[in-house]
Amino acid sequence: MKILITGGTGLIGRHLISRLQAMNHDVTVVTRSPEKARQVLGGNVSFWKGLADQQNLDGFDAVINLAGEPIADKRWTAEQKQRLCDSRWNTTQKLVDLFHASTTPPSVLISGSAAGYYGDLGEVVVTEEEPPHNEFTHKLCARWEQIACGAQSDRTRVCLLRTGVVLAPKGGILAKMLPVFRLGLGGPMGNGRQYLAWIHIDDMVNGILWLLDNDLRGPFNMVSPYPVRNEQFAHALGHALKRPAVLRAPATAIRLMMGESSVLVLGGQRALPKRLEASGFGFRWYDLEEALADVVG
Repeated sequence: MKILITGGTGLIGRHLISRLQAMNHDVTVVTRSPEKARQVLGGNVSFWKGLADQQNLDGFDAVINLAGEPIADKRWTAEQKQRLCDSRWNTTQKLVDLFHASTTPPSVLISGSAAGYYGDLGEVVVTEEEPPHNEFTHKLCARWEQIACGAQSDRTRVCLLRTGVVLAPKGGILAKMLPVFRLGLGGPMGNGRQYLAWIHIDDMVNGILWLLDNDLRGPFNMVSPYPVRNEQFAHALGHALKRPAVLRAPATAIRLMMGESSVLVLGGQRALPKRLEASGFGFRWYDLEEALADVVG
C-alpha cells in the first residue's frame, strides 16, 4: 500500500512506520522539517513539507493522521488550548479537503483522537457508546473526530483512534515517570483511585494495522482490556524497576503545578476496547506488570 502519515515522528508514528516499512509498504510523511524527520525515520521514507501545496491524495491507498501538539507538555493557558486545538483541527481539515479534491481518494482515513474524548467519568465502564462528560478534552476530541468524519464517503471509510496512555520504551508518559521512579521517589497521584486506560505500543501499532486491513469504521477505544487504578499502575511500575513506589503526590500540589491540565492525571477513564475486540482483534499485552517489564526492560 501507499500510505500518507501525519505525526510520523511522534511516539506512535515512529513505531508504526518501522512496522509498515518491514511489511514493504510505501510511506510518505508530512513534516515541517524533512531533514530532522529523515534522521529519526531513516532514508526509505518520502516526505511532504506540509499540506498547503498539495492538490489531492490521488495515488494513496490510506491516510493515517497522528498529528497534534503534545497535550501534557505545558499548562493549559488560553493560548495553549488554542494551539492544542489548531494543531489537530487544522491539519485534519486540510486532509479532508484533499480527500474531497481527489478523483480517486484513499480508501481509508485512520485519524487520531484520545480516550480523553469521554472526559473524567470516574467509575463508569466506558465503551464507545458511553456519553461523554463535557470538559476541554471532550471538546478537543469531539471536534477533531467530527472534522475527520467529513472524509467519509462511499469510497472512503473513517476510523477514529480513541487512544489511552501508550506504554513504550522511549517517549510518552514513561519518559516523564521513569527518572522519578528509578530514584525510588514515585508513587500514586492524588488518591490513586482514578482509572488509567493503558495500551502497549505493540498492541497500538497492531490495532492500527488491523483497522487498515479490515473493513471497519467509526470510533475505537485503543486501550488494553484491563484498565487499572493509578495506585495499581504506580505499584506495577515500581515493581518492574525493583524500586519502592509509595510516595504519594498530593492532589493539591498537582493542581497547583499543572492547573486545569491536572485532570489528565487526577481524572481518568475506565475504558474498554469493546469494538476492537468485537471485530476479532487479539491483544498481545493484557497484564500491566508484564507490559511494563517488557517496556522498561
